[in-house]
Amino acid sequence: MHIDEFAPQVKSVDALTDGEDGVGSKRRCHFENGTSLVEEVTEWEDNRGYRVRLSDMAAMPLHEACAELSVEPLDSKRSRVKWSMDYRMKYGPVGWILGQTMMKVMMGKILDGNLEGLADKVRSNQTATA
Repeated sequence: MHIDEFAPQVKSVDALTDGEDGVGSKRRCHFENGTSLVEEVTEWEDNRGYRVRLSDMAAMPLHEACAELSVEPLDSKRSRVKWSMDYRMKYGPVGWILGQTMMKVMMGKILDGNLEGLADKVRSNQTATA
């Protein structure tokens, strides 16, 4: 629920479900450009990661999209975070070409920014508790 604390493009987040986080949990992410989308958890592994299905994404040229975040402990002080996105473009063959070029580059930059923001957040939390 706190992705807006480190993802540069996310302005705010609304919980759309009550209860504990897990499969079926939903949130709406509002972006700096005025758009939003809904994420629904489809897979959940405590302290290891999750997968979400994106919906209500009218501003994006996508039929469907999923994102996955996983955390792999490397040792007692380090972890590797992987963040990926799978999507299917609208607009047939032209959309496929756009997905393989422009969209892939754009999504790569967004995910890289999210990972950098997350790393900065972790570092600042470590400094604050040290």
